[in-house]
Amino acid sequence: MAITAAFPNQAKLDALIAGCPPGNVYKAVLYTSAAALSKATTTYSAAGEVTGPGYTAGGQVLTGIAQSLDGDVAIMDFADPSWPNSTITARGMAIVDTTNGNKVKAVLDFGADVTSTNGTFGVTLPAPVAATAVIRIA
Repeated sequence: MAITAAFPNQAKLDALIAGCPPGNVYKAVLYTSAAALSKATTTYSAAGEVTGPGYTAGGQVLTGIAQSLDGDVAIMDFADPSWPNSTITARGMAIVDTTNGNKVKAVLDFGADVTSTNGTFGVTLPAPVAATAVIRIA
């Protein structure tokens, strides 16, 4: 027999669920390249948030919340958000827990400005697997 020091997988999932309860309301908030978002971002800010037809300040409620283990990693996923009939340009997105003091749970950088003109602006979230899930505890 052997003993291996570890943060057990169930403890990872429990920590994810405690930090991101499935009953909370999460929003996808879009930002322009003027926003300053990073791992140091703690709470929602309207500074640099997208404006324009089809987008409502404060973001859109995310649906399809799922939390699970993928191998040794606790992961959280949402349905891909979209803004129909919008004319906006965004560089990134934050996932904000509005139930818990507007705390930012994730920051995504699109890598370049993305624009919609009188059409649907959609965000395809990373695959809900250990290596790419939008929120994960390894």
